[in-house]
Amino acid sequence: MDLVPALKEPLKEPLEQPLKSVLGPATAKVMAEHLGLHTVGDLLHHYPRRYEERGQLTHLADLPMDEHVTVVAQVADARLHTFASAKAPRGKGQRLEVTITDGSGRLQLVFFGHGVHKPHKELLPGTRAMFSGKVSVFNRRLQLAHPAYELLRGADDEAAETVDTWAGALIPIYPATAKLESWKIGKAIQTVLPSAQEAVDPLPDSLREGRGLASLPEALLKIHRPHTKADVEDARSRLKWDEAFVLQVALARRRHADAQLPAVPRTPKPDGLLTAFDDRLPFTLTDGQRKVTREIFDDLATDHPMHRLLQGEVGSGKTLVALRAMLTVVDAGGQAAMLAPTEVLAQQHHRSVVEMMGELAEGGMLGGTEQATKVVLLTGSMGTAARRQAMLDLATGEAGIVIGTHALIEDKVQFHDLGLVVVDEQHRFGVEQRDALRGKGKQPPHLLVMTATPIPRTVAMTVFGDLETSVLDQLPAGRSPIASHVVPAADKPHFLTRAWERVREEVENGHQAYVVCPRIGDEEDDPKKRKKSAEDEAEKRPPLAVLDVADQLTKGPLQGLKVEVLHGRMHPDDKDAVMRRFAAGETDVLVATTVIEVGVNVPNATAMVIMDADRFGVSQLHQLRGRVGRGSAAGLCLLVTEMPEAGAARQRLNAVASTVDGFELSRIDLEQRREGDVLGQAQSGARTSLRMLAVIEDEEIIAEAREEAAALVAADPDLTRLPGLRTALDALLDEERERYLDKG
Repeated sequence: MDLVPALKEPLKEPLEQPLKSVLGPATAKVMAEHLGLHTVGDLLHHYPRRYEERGQLTHLADLPMDEHVTVVAQVADARLHTFASAKAPRGKGQRLEVTITDGSGRLQLVFFGHGVHKPHKELLPGTRAMFSGKVSVFNRRLQLAHPAYELLRGADDEAAETVDTWAGALIPIYPATAKLESWKIGKAIQTVLPSAQEAVDPLPDSLREGRGLASLPEALLKIHRPHTKADVEDARSRLKWDEAFVLQVALARRRHADAQLPAVPRTPKPDGLLTAFDDRLPFTLTDGQRKVTREIFDDLATDHPMHRLLQGEVGSGKTLVALRAMLTVVDAGGQAAMLAPTEVLAQQHHRSVVEMMGELAEGGMLGGTEQATKVVLLTGSMGTAARRQAMLDLATGEAGIVIGTHALIEDKVQFHDLGLVVVDEQHRFGVEQRDALRGKGKQPPHLLVMTATPIPRTVAMTVFGDLETSVLDQLPAGRSPIASHVVPAADKPHFLTRAWERVREEVENGHQAYVVCPRIGDEEDDPKKRKKSAEDEAEKRPPLAVLDVADQLTKGPLQGLKVEVLHGRMHPDDKDAVMRRFAAGETDVLVATTVIEVGVNVPNATAMVIMDADRFGVSQLHQLRGRVGRGSAAGLCLLVTEMPEAGAARQRLNAVASTVDGFELSRIDLEQRREGDVLGQAQSGARTSLRMLAVIEDEEIIAEAREEAAALVAADPDLTRLPGLRTALDALLDEERERYLDKG
């Protein structure tokens, strides 16, 4: 069943013309393959990255050094020199020297290599042209190397007009490829620019006029051929609104369609499983947990499916909130499934849920209470007998709760009555996987998505705009503060020595520690795959590896302590055994990759040392750090790096060390990364539709666009009165995104 109703037949318009019919097959092929541009509309929406100013027309007599200038002059002389060079040892190197004059002075232009052929043919003595480039000095003479030029032909008054328009204009610089330079893209855009007049406006007139926005044809003209910087600003304001509004309409239609779907309301039963569970809790819920629980319970009680995103800091008690929702559904006669991204995490969730529930998780067993249900685990590596039993318990309804990995999605897995799906760490699951699990209910089940990665409000509105959002930003009482420090191993090696001493001190005080490394260490090191960056020599070596670091620590600074390793390539049973020993306090130090990033809960672990911390993203460092300080003792997180103090990597680490507020860090993270990464990842890898909009800077536009979109869709879900908006939606919802929005 399609969740989003099909749009009516869109209007055909000039912007839908294929580029090959306008620009020729060769150029169109490069644009399609390298820039993803297929139609005239795609090309018109390929906006300049920035603008260069050609500079004012300058007399040759007073040229400023190192500035971009434009001069109008006549070619006085042109000479082609052939010379030998390392690249052309047989004397085949070529250099074209052109001398130009404007009556006030003379200037030399130089062209090298393949760049000489065209000017050699065109810049003949007597030719007038405009030349634009950066002034430099060679052999104590001013010159322009490889200047751009435009020949001036025709009568003097015509030439004068060309001079004014060409010299005063801003030069658009387009995102280009090695196969297609910016100026060639610019020329292609000039060819199709007249079609912009035919662009059907996606914004309702009332919205556009109310906000004083330019029309779409005007905005396209101003973005590609601006006369002033004000033109560029006008165009950007308008085009940002287009992107925000069209995307928010797509999401609003999705929410509207979801609200039409049927679902079984699930309400708590008095004196049922939830009441019995609450009675055994050794603490009271925080205000935040109570507020979020109310939002979730209200959604579960409706007759259309809940679609809610639960954001919570590491350790804010999301799992408890999700478990109480699952128990409510079991009370109401349904089943609940929790989907975890890894086996380690699924096993851990299963253990902690069974521990929290005690005898309430022993339904059908001796010792299980009257209200009890069965809590089963289902993962890919389980033995056949255990797996068969788990599947039987699900099919008969004996098991009210199942926790598993994507093994839950397999065709063979049948539910008696699936009422709620809880997805942990949303960004690790593909859209198809969520969809497959949703399809296992007799009617669409309620959906709760949990993430411990704090997401700024505007990103949540843009990426998860089809989900209502609940935020748990209050840590439960008893959680300890975490101190974080950057350890500059290259500048101050004694800081690293002190870090290992601190680990020993924590262990001597009866606590445990993590050491995290970016790599396992048994992979082949391929120098070609290494990150190349000028930031520092440290970038040139491969990242530190678990196996090497563990070996060095046991022989060196942590000699005598019980050190174990954990990484993703170990057999699941071995991983589980290592985690059990660490959780039981039998291991002092766990040297691991990021497999411990989410969900691992060992309250006795108080210290974490992250090696090559600059190789991790801000959000990932925050996630990792959340593994310590989970008990009553304070946590310590040491970020070890060899990056120089002035570099961007160190600034990132300083930011992480300076705050434990995940929402603040997520803003920093987003400002430092390309937004496309954030959006692309969430939109099933599709190329982000945001070319102009910046989700942090343009917070206000996104919030306003969401309100406008919701009101519009409530009044006219099929957009019957807005053909231009339907066309824009069709362009946004290419097949891949259509699937993303349909499956949510």
